[in-house]
Amino acid sequence: MASFTPTQTSGADAARSNDRASWFNLANSNEVNSPALLIYPDRIEGNIRRMIAIVRDVGRLRPHIKTNKMPEVLRMLLDHQITKFKCATIAEAEMAAQCGAPDVLLAYQLVGPNVERFLKLIRTFPRTKFSTIADNADALRALSNQATEAKIRVEVLLDIDCGQHRTGIPSELGALELYRFLCSLPNLQAGGLHAYDGHIHDSDLATRAAKCESAFAPVRTLLQELLGAELAVPRTVAGGTPTFPIHAKRMDVECSPGTCVFWDFGYASKFGDLDFVWAAIVLSRVISKPGGDRLCLDLGHKAIASEMPHPRVHFLNLPDAKAVVHSEEHLVVETEQAGEFPIGAVLYGVPWHICPTVNLHSEAVVVRHGRAHEQWRIVGRERRLVI
Repeated sequence: MASFTPTQTSGADAARSNDRASWFNLANSNEVNSPALLIYPDRIEGNIRRMIAIVRDVGRLRPHIKTNKMPEVLRMLLDHQITKFKCATIAEAEMAAQCGAPDVLLAYQLVGPNVERFLKLIRTFPRTKFSTIADNADALRALSNQATEAKIRVEVLLDIDCGQHRTGIPSELGALELYRFLCSLPNLQAGGLHAYDGHIHDSDLATRAAKCESAFAPVRTLLQELLGAELAVPRTVAGGTPTFPIHAKRMDVECSPGTCVFWDFGYASKFGDLDFVWAAIVLSRVISKPGGDRLCLDLGHKAIASEMPHPRVHFLNLPDAKAVVHSEEHLVVETEQAGEFPIGAVLYGVPWHICPTVNLHSEAVVVRHGRAHEQWRIVGRERRLVI
């Protein structure tokens, strides 16, 4: 990775950094194909420093790499002595291991052929400590059977449903018994608890903190019950980016924020207490002018995350743009400033949701000192690397 001078900002400085009129502009935009994903390493560096400042103990950081999916960004995290990572796919786990990550948690219950793939991953990268999650006795039994046959020991965290109702077992509905069952299975090692509270996204910090405390209370009770039953609970991994500052105050919890490495417009709009800065945006161009107040851009569903209602992107140099038509390759916006943007004009947009936006691009254009330089391949977007 090429060297650069990091920008160190915090608090009000971070807010001003997002608002500064020129930070995103490229002096050589004519050299960049559109649509494109742009990333700014100096701003990523600043966001990593903010993460560490919030948690204080870097040993309690387990950032989720599903957002960035790039070896170069993961190495930036490693350079800051972050050694634990969380991921959502086996390909992401393999990418992390290829970068030399010491500790990788696959936060996805293994089923079907993925069990064999995960065991092969463990065998292929013996220097990386892998773990996974589970919330079901049948899944645990199948993993144990295949791990025993392969003569591989697998660390498993029990996934707790703390209110999102997506995955996990409710702590009060058989979690103690399931954890005890996990401890009894051959070739499985109980690694602790995993609790993701992705349903908590209140803008008001006090409200968010209260909901986080309420959601985590049963997890804390379960932990005490497990310890009282003399069952080993090596760690508890909790939260995402919105609840990161709340869980960061728990000295016995590992925190797994992810979005904050790049930040996006959705989180920036909701969470004013978090002072991260935008470090990944999209570059688009005007390709048609279908009406006096309309611009057609080359920023379709295939270039910007489209699972959310509009606005799916906020244009830094055209903030009044309103989406009216969005299709596979095109985004039509209405704006009173349409006359000021000729065919070929460049627009810079902050995605509402950066994680799936990154996944839509095969590479990112790296911006240093106001100019586009090299490209970083988005390795983790692949469903399969080698394993």
